Amino acid sequence: MSILKRNFLLNRFLGNRISQDKLNTENVMATPSIVINDTEDCEHIWMTDIQQNSISSEDSSDSIAYHIKERQMPNLQPWSKEDILLALSNLPAGEHALSVIPTLHGDTLHKALNEFLNTDSNEMTLNVRKTSTPSFPDGCMQNTLLNIENEAAVNATIPKLFIRWPNTCLLISCFLGHVEVVKVLLNKNAKVTARDGDGRTPLHLAAYAASVKILEELLKHGANPCDWDFNKKCTPLHCAAAIGNVACVKCLIKSQADVNAGLSGKSPLYYAVLSNAGDCVEALLQAGASPNYPQVYTETPLHVAASLGSVTCTKLLLDYGADVRVQFGSMRSTPLHLAAEEGSMECTKLLLDAGATCESKNSRGQTPLHLAALSQSAETLDVLISTGAKVNMEDNDGRTPLHAAVAKATKGIELVKILLQAGALINKADKFGYTPLHIAALNESSSAVMMLFSNGADVTAKTKGGISALSFIVRRTPDVLPRFISRLDQAISLHDHELGDVDCELRLDFRPLVPGGRGETDLMLCLVEVGQKHMLKHPLCESFLYLKWLRIRKFFLLSLIFHSIFVAFFTAYIAVTYFWNVEEFQNILFWPVLIFTVTLACKEIFQIVHGIWCYIKRWENWLQWSVILISSIVLIMPTQDWQHHVAALGILLIWIELMMVVGRFPMFGLYIQMFTQVSINFFKFLGAYICLIIGFSFGFSVLHKNYKSFTNPLIGLLKTIVMLSGELEFEDVFFDEDAPILYSGTAHLMLLSFVILVTVILTNLMMGLAVSDIQELRRCARLDRLVRRAELVAHLESMLFSKLLDHAPNGIIKTCRQGALLLRPPHHCAIHIRPNDPRENRLPCELIKAVYRLVTEKRNRNATTKSASKQNTNNIDARNVRLSRLYSTTSTSDSNQQQLNELVVELQKCSYNIGTRLNNLTNKIESIVTDYSK
Repeated sequence: MSILKRNFLLNRFLGNRISQDKLNTENVMATPSIVINDTEDCEHIWMTDIQQNSISSEDSSDSIAYHIKERQMPNLQPWSKEDILLALSNLPAGEHALSVIPTLHGDTLHKALNEFLNTDSNEMTLNVRKTSTPSFPDGCMQNTLLNIENEAAVNATIPKLFIRWPNTCLLISCFLGHVEVVKVLLNKNAKVTARDGDGRTPLHLAAYAASVKILEELLKHGANPCDWDFNKKCTPLHCAAAIGNVACVKCLIKSQADVNAGLSGKSPLYYAVLSNAGDCVEALLQAGASPNYPQVYTETPLHVAASLGSVTCTKLLLDYGADVRVQFGSMRSTPLHLAAEEGSMECTKLLLDAGATCESKNSRGQTPLHLAALSQSAETLDVLISTGAKVNMEDNDGRTPLHAAVAKATKGIELVKILLQAGALINKADKFGYTPLHIAALNESSSAVMMLFSNGADVTAKTKGGISALSFIVRRTPDVLPRFISRLDQAISLHDHELGDVDCELRLDFRPLVPGGRGETDLMLCLVEVGQKHMLKHPLCESFLYLKWLRIRKFFLLSLIFHSIFVAFFTAYIAVTYFWNVEEFQNILFWPVLIFTVTLACKEIFQIVHGIWCYIKRWENWLQWSVILISSIVLIMPTQDWQHHVAALGILLIWIELMMVVGRFPMFGLYIQMFTQVSINFFKFLGAYICLIIGFSFGFSVLHKNYKSFTNPLIGLLKTIVMLSGELEFEDVFFDEDAPILYSGTAHLMLLSFVILVTVILTNLMMGLAVSDIQELRRCARLDRLVRRAELVAHLESMLFSKLLDHAPNGIIKTCRQGALLLRPPHHCAIHIRPNDPRENRLPCELIKAVYRLVTEKRNRNATTKSASKQNTNNIDARNVRLSRLYSTTSTSDSNQQQLNELVVELQKCSYNIGTRLNNLTNKIESIVTDYSK
C-alpha cells in the first residue's frame, strides 16, 4: 500500500476516534490532565561561556541567561497512537479493518454479527489457515503477499472480513474498545495470543484502550496478563498503569499480573506515577509493587513523583518505603533535588520529613537550596532553610544559592530577602570572581541590584578579568545610579539644633563610601574608572577625599624628601665627576648615590610584583627605570668619554622625575598637569606637521650649501625645527660675503613660504592649542584635582595594604596602615561639623558651604513635597464632596449612577497624576537653579 493511502487511513481513523471514544466512556476512567514542563539539567543554568568571554573583558560580557536544558521526560504512554496504528495497518487486511470497524454501530453492527455467528466454525478455522501470512526471509515476498491480502480484503464484506481475518479484527477491536465484536470473535475461536508486528497482544491493546470489559473477556479466554511485547518494553499492566485506569489495573492484578515486571527498567508503578494516577499507585503498592529499584543511579518512581510535584504519589511512595537517598542519572540528582527544582513545597516537606538531607549535592555540587532558588519558589526556600539548609553552600563553581536567586527576575527580590535574613554572604564571589551583584546587573534586574545594594553589596568587587560590579551597573542598569546618589545625600544630615542656629551641627557619615575592602578609596577609584568621576564633586565625596589626603600626605612628603635627597646627591656626583673632576668628593658621593639607586630599584620591583599590568600603564614608572639605569651606568668606574652623554641625559631625567613628584601635591598638581598636557599635544602637533618641516629642511640644504647649518641634512633638520621659534637669521644667510647665496630668487621665495606657513601659521596654531588646553584644564581644575587625589590615595593604599607586606615587620606595617586609615568601624565612621561656627576648620570654607547648602535644599524639598501632597489630598476630598452632591441631586437612574461613579474615579486619578507631575517639575527647576548658582 502506498504511503499516501496509509496516511489517509490514519487520519481517517483519528477523526473517527472521537465518536468511538464516546461509546467507551463507561469503560474508561477519567485521568487527570498533566502538563509536563520539567527539566532534568536545570543545574546547567550557570554560564557555560563564562571562561571564554565574560570574565576577560567588559565589552564581551553578555547578559547572563542561565542555560536550562529541558529534561527529556518519558512519554505518558509506552507507545503512541501513531505507532500502534502503523503496526495494525501492516497486519493482513489491517488497513481495511481499521477503516471499517470504527463505523460499525447499531443495525449495521447487529446484522454483521448475526451473519458472522451463523458461519460454520470449521470454515473459519480453514480460512484462518489459508490466510495466515507465512514468514519468508525475503521481505519482498512477504510484502507482496501482504498486498494481495489487503486487495482481497477491500472487496470482502464485513462478515467475510471477520471470517477470513479474525485475529486482525480482534486486535483492532481491542484497540478500538469494540466490546461486542471482541466477544463474538472470541466465541468464534479467534486467538487471544495473536500479536501485531511489534508483539502487542489483544490484552495490551485492551489495556491501552482502558476497556475493563474487554480485559475480562480476554482473561476468561485464557489471555496471559504477564505477556511482554517483542521488545520487552511493557506488559498489559504497564499499559493500564500508563493510562491511569484503576479498574483495569485491579483487574490485571486480580488475574495474577506481575506488579514488579520490568523492575530493572520501568515498572508499572513507574508509569502510574508518571500519569499522576494516585489510585493506580496505591493499588500497585498494595499489591506488592516495589517502590525501589535494584539498579544504581536509576530513575525511581519517587524521582518521577518529585519532579512532577505530585504530592499524592510522593506520600504513597514514602509510606511504602521509597528510598529518599537514591541518586538518578549522570547528574546524581536525589528526589529532593527534583522536588526543589520543580518548586513543590509540599513534596519537599514530605521528603525532608522522610529523612532526605538538605546538604546532598548533585554532580555539579548543587544542593536542593540552589535549585529551589533557581525555580524561584520562595515557599520551597523557606521550608529548606527552616529545616537547617546551609545558605552559603557552594557548588563546583563556587556559587551559593544567592547567586542562583538573582539569576532570574520573577521573584528575585523576595528570594534575596529570605536568603539574606538567613545569613547569606552578600559579597561571596564564585571562582570567576562574580558576586551576586555582578549577576543581577548583567541580567539587567534593577530591583535585585537595588535590593543587594541597599543591604551592603560591594559595588567595587571585581571579577577575575578586573571588571567591577559598578561597571556592569552603569552599562546594564543605569537607573540604579540615582539611588546611589540619594544614599550619598542621606549620609549628610542635621544632627543637632536648627540650621540657622550658631550651634547647628551637621553629621557626615562616610560609611556609604567605604564598601569594606582593604582600602578606603576603592569606590572613588572605581567611580573614575567607570566614567562617573563627576560624582566625586558630591560634598560627601569631596569631604572624604580632603580628610583622607590630610591623613596620608605625610607619606607623599616622605617620598618628596627621598627623591630630593637622591637628586641632590646625584647632581653633586655628576658635578664632581664630569664637571670639576674632584676624585675625593667622587669617592665620598659614590656610596650615597648607589644606596639611593638600589632603594629606588627595590621600590619599583615591589610595585611590579604588586601589580604588573597597572605598573606598565603608568609612564612615570618608565621614567623611574630610566633614572635607575642611567644612575647605574654613571656609577661605572673608571669614567669614560661616552658616559658624559649618559650623565647629561641622566641629570635631565632625574630633575624631571623630581618635578613629577612635586606635582603630586595639590597646590602644584594643576601646573604640572598643564605642562604634561601641553607637551603631549605639542608632540602630536609636531608629528602631524613633521612632513612639512622635513620638506623645508631638505629644500634649505639644497639651496644653502655654503651655509654651515645646512651642510649636513640632519643638522639642517634640527636648524629648521629651531627656526620654528623665530630664529630665522635672514641677514647672515643672504648677506654673508664669505658664503654668498647661490640660488637667488628661489631661496628668497622658499624662505618667505617658510615664514608664512611655519613661523606664522603653525607657530600661532600651536600657541592657540596650548592656550585652549590650559583654559580647559582650568575649567575642569576642581574635578581633575579630585580625580588626581583619588588616584594618588588609592595607589598609596593599595601599596600599603598589599598582601606582600603582610609578612613584613608587624609593628611598622601596622603603624603605617593605621596612619593611612580615616575610619575605624563600627563607631568612628562619621564627623560632626558646625557650619555656623567660625572656628570650624576641619574642612575648607567652600566645602562647608556646599554641605550646608545640600542639607538646606534637602529640607526644603521635603517640605515642598509634604505640602504639595497635603494640598492634593485636600483638593481630592473637596472634589469628592462636590461630585457626591451632584450625584445625589441629579442621578435618577442606575445608568446615571454608574457613569458618575466612573467619572469620580477618573477625576481622582487625573488630579493625583497632575499633582505628582507638578511636584516633580518643581524639584527639577530647583535643582537646575541650584546647579546654575554653583
